[in-house]
Amino acid sequence: MLYIDHLTKTFGEKKAVDDLSLHIAPGEIYGFIGHNGAGKTTTLKSIVGIQQFDSGKITIGGHSIQDDPIVCKKMLAYIPDNPDLYEFMTGTQYLNFIADIFGVESGARQERIRKYADLFELTGDLGQPVAAYSHGMKQKLAIISAWLHEPKLILMDEPFVGLDPKASHILKGMMREVCGAGGAIFFSTHVLEVAEKLCDKVAIIKGGRLIRSGMMEEVKGDDSLEEVFLELEGESC
Repeated sequence: MLYIDHLTKTFGEKKAVDDLSLHIAPGEIYGFIGHNGAGKTTTLKSIVGIQQFDSGKITIGGHSIQDDPIVCKKMLAYIPDNPDLYEFMTGTQYLNFIADIFGVESGARQERIRKYADLFELTGDLGQPVAAYSHGMKQKLAIISAWLHEPKLILMDEPFVGLDPKASHILKGMMREVCGAGGAIFFSTHVLEVAEKLCDKVAIIKGGRLIRSGMMEEVKGDDSLEEVFLELEGESC
């Protein structure tokens, strides 16, 4: 589904991502963890094509994000850590705007909007302007918009921040549904307990370099993911 081959991105003299290679297969929930500034957000932005990178190759469903960006973007959805929504729109207007971009047919979009808005208990607020939403409500709206066109690959940067426990539980179920249907999830998080319970695989990045990756059980062994992460963080690159 997603191949990252020798990705490198520099900002001035700093290598934000240094020769990173990962493969996220269909059906996998893949966690991406590291401290602030480790290179997680830079990697995600490079994958979705909103940030150019210096070297390497990224392919989604066999298509290069550099050579075929539109084809790739039709297959994916991206939720940044702080989604920029059009606050002058109502929730309904925003969701229809996103559905228009991806060419979601009217009947399908209404069914999906109703389904996910009901799940997140947001239906009664869709007529309100996004500017009136709390942070958690905006996060829910961003999640719903990402699911509207049924993407094969969903990338998320700290998706659980701002969500209450019930909404977090719902999102985990939605992620499992995507993977059960043959899609894939790649997301960053600082909530290591969630990653440990939810993810099939995990990658740990430090200083832009991959320092550990693989099946969750193999990476953590008999320890918790938190213990492994803190131990690796204490080691020199």
